[in-house]
Amino acid sequence: MKKTLTTLAAVAAIAVAGIAADASAKEWGKGSKIKIATEGAYAPWNFTDSAGKLVGFEVDLAADLCKRMEVECEVIQQAWEGIIPALQAGKYDVIMAGMSITEKRMEVISFSRAYAATPAVFVVTTGNKSAGFKTAVDALTLEEIDAAEKTALDAVVKEFKGKTIGVQISTTHENFLREYLGKDATIKTYDTQENLDLDLQAGRVDAALASASYWVPLLASDKGKGMVMVGPGMTGGPFGNGVGAGIRKEDKALNDMFTKAINASIADGTSKKLAVQWFGFDASAK
Repeated sequence: MKKTLTTLAAVAAIAVAGIAADASAKEWGKGSKIKIATEGAYAPWNFTDSAGKLVGFEVDLAADLCKRMEVECEVIQQAWEGIIPALQAGKYDVIMAGMSITEKRMEVISFSRAYAATPAVFVVTTGNKSAGFKTAVDALTLEEIDAAEKTALDAVVKEFKGKTIGVQISTTHENFLREYLGKDATIKTYDTQENLDLDLQAGRVDAALASASYWVPLLASDKGKGMVMVGPGMTGGPFGNGVGAGIRKEDKALNDMFTKAINASIADGTSKKLAVQWFGFDASAK
């Protein structure tokens, strides 16, 4: 799915300086009270409904995991920018916000095992010249690229050369664009995915890059009319290793609890059921 942060160095500095609220690990177990932060602006992963209530795949998954752990959980909304520093400062205990597991993030926080994994995909409007863009391979893995994948990646770079591409700021998707298209395309960042969608439909950007788990339900709705996914689905490399729960490094017991609960949710099919319900396809981790 989404996301990486540009503020990791600042977070590390905060941790070193001892600004975190509690540098020692808390005691975690049955009956614990756990505060979980989510962005609340990345449907269908997490968002607020018309009544202002937090809903979405991660909200429902959190409820399932907390029941399995026999703990009391509160899910709160937190802006994406600053979500890791606030975890480090003790504002909450866990992040479930479509956060991809990356090596850079793991320098400052730990992650549970992945609970979801979806490819990144470009979207354009149906009237755009790139609307029919395809590559010989449908799936492009950026870990160990073979000849066919290299050809597909080169085709992606060529297709979007000279274009203006929109992306949510401080995400793994932005990282990909900076790494592979930073010299060849204009990259325009947005504070929320919704604002990016508006500019895409208005023609202020030529293309947008985000997770397929975001695009599939959007394009099936009225809000996604006139938009189409193009090119290969991309995973690995700058996109990380799936989406997991972000947890302070010192809270190993809490991490173990979440990983055990996620394993159980995957094993009995609950995470798959929730993924199909919210995304329209199985985006659960394997």
